[in-house]
Amino acid sequence: MSILKRTWRTISAVVGTLLGLLPHVLHHAGLIFGATLVTGAGGNLLFGALGLLFSIPLLRRLYTRFDTWKAPAIALAILAAMFSLSAFVIGPAISGDAVGDTPPPADTPDHSEHSGH
Repeated sequence: MSILKRTWRTISAVVGTLLGLLPHVLHHAGLIFGATLVTGAGGNLLFGALGLLFSIPLLRRLYTRFDTWKAPAIALAILAAMFSLSAFVIGPAISGDAVGDTPPPADTPDHSEHSGH
């Protein structure tokens, strides 16, 4: 393997590692910036799109290596399953945002008996 190929693969591995770590450390960027960027549906959409975008080189390599669309399709299915597990199961379990965790509505006083005043 030539020095150019080794250098390119090393650079590619470093960039891939940094992009993989980015979502996990982005919330440290600042309280307001990090919280608004990575929480809720907006954060899920953002990181889902970034995951798809950053997986394109891998998907192209899989297609080239196996010479079929099945390998990239399987990889995308795995990506979608893992992202969904993280976004809809693990994330809410960690943060306590489960559907049944909503507090009951506050009791409001009944003012019907005071309507004559």
